[in-house]
Amino acid sequence: MTLYADPQASAPPKGVRTLGLVGAALLCALMGTAATITLLGGAEQASVRIPLTPPVAHDQPASAIRGEATPDTPTPAVTGILHAGRALIADPALVENSPLGPLPRIADDGRKPMTAYAAPAVSGKLRIAIVVTGLGLSARATQAAITGLPSSVTVGLLPYASDAPRWLSAARAAGHEVVLQVPMEPFDFPDSDPGPHTLRAGSMSSANAERLNWALTRFTGYAGVTNLLGDRFLTDSEALAPVLTTLSRRGLYFYDAGGTSRSVVPSVAGSLGAPFAQGAASLDTIQSALEIDRRLAELENTARANGSAVGTAFLYPVSVERIALWAKSLQSRGFVLVPVSAIVSAPQ
Repeated sequence: MTLYADPQASAPPKGVRTLGLVGAALLCALMGTAATITLLGGAEQASVRIPLTPPVAHDQPASAIRGEATPDTPTPAVTGILHAGRALIADPALVENSPLGPLPRIADDGRKPMTAYAAPAVSGKLRIAIVVTGLGLSARATQAAITGLPSSVTVGLLPYASDAPRWLSAARAAGHEVVLQVPMEPFDFPDSDPGPHTLRAGSMSSANAERLNWALTRFTGYAGVTNLLGDRFLTDSEALAPVLTTLSRRGLYFYDAGGTSRSVVPSVAGSLGAPFAQGAASLDTIQSALEIDRRLAELENTARANGSAVGTAFLYPVSVERIALWAKSLQSRGFVLVPVSAIVSAPQ
C-alpha cells in the first residue's frame, strides 16, 4: 500500500500543515513540562542567603542549578559561631576566610570539620549508612527529603543552588549530616556535564585545586565531600591524589558514591592515609519500589558480611519513601542506621 500516492492531491494546505506542526510541538512541550513538574516541581526565584532560616519550598531554576545564574561572587566570611537548631554549621576556628569564601580547615586545637559537623551516631555491630544526593536541585524534593528521611540519613547538597546555605541549615537542624557534592568528570563528558568548575581527569593539579576551592567555599557545615558524577575522574589516581590530600588536610572525609567498580579511591586514600568511605552501587538505578527494596536487602547482606555498608540514592520521591519505610524496622533485624562519618576509615 502506498501511503502518499499523490502528495499534490492529498496534502492539506500549507497553513493547515503549519498549524498542525505548531500544535504538535506545543503538545510535546506541555507533556515534557508536566513530567518535569511531577518529579521536581516548578521554578524558583533567587533568594537571599540567611543561614539559619529554612528556604521556602519552591524550586530552583535549571540555569542556577548548573551555575549559569550563579555568579562566582565570594561567599560571605564567617565571623562568628552559627548553629541550626542544636547543630553547628559554622565556626571561625574551623574556617579559613579566603578571597572566594570560607574554606574548611582543621582548628588550632585539632578539631576537624568531619567531626565538628558530624551527626550523632548510635552504637551497633552492624552499621548501615545511606546517602541521599541531589539536595538543592529541586526545592520541593529537597524539603521532602529533609523532613521525610530519618535524621541518621546523610544528605548530599549541590554547590550550585543560590540558597544552598539555607538548605544546609534546614538539613542540619533536622539532624542530618551533610556532604558537599563536588562535580567531577564522567566517562561521557561533555555529553554528561556536572556543570561549571568540574574537576577534570588529566588536568594540572593547580586547575583542579581552583575548581575544588570554588566548591568548598559555597557554604559551611558539611562533614565531607562526595562526587557528583565523576566515574572517569575517580579512575585517575594522579588527578585524584591531590584532591584527597587537600580534603584530608582540611579535616574532611571523602565518600565515594560507588558509581564505578574501577574507582581507585580505596587504594589512593589508603596510601595517603586519607579518611574515606566506599559506597555500594546505587539503590535506585531502577526507580521502582520493588527494586529499591531489593537493593536495600542486598545492602543488609553486605553489612552482615563486612560489619558496615553504605548505599547511595537520589532524592526521588519513591526513594525517600522506601528508605524511610525500610529504616523503621531496621533495628529489629539487628542493624543500626548511622551517618557516613561513623563508617569512615580513619587515617593511619
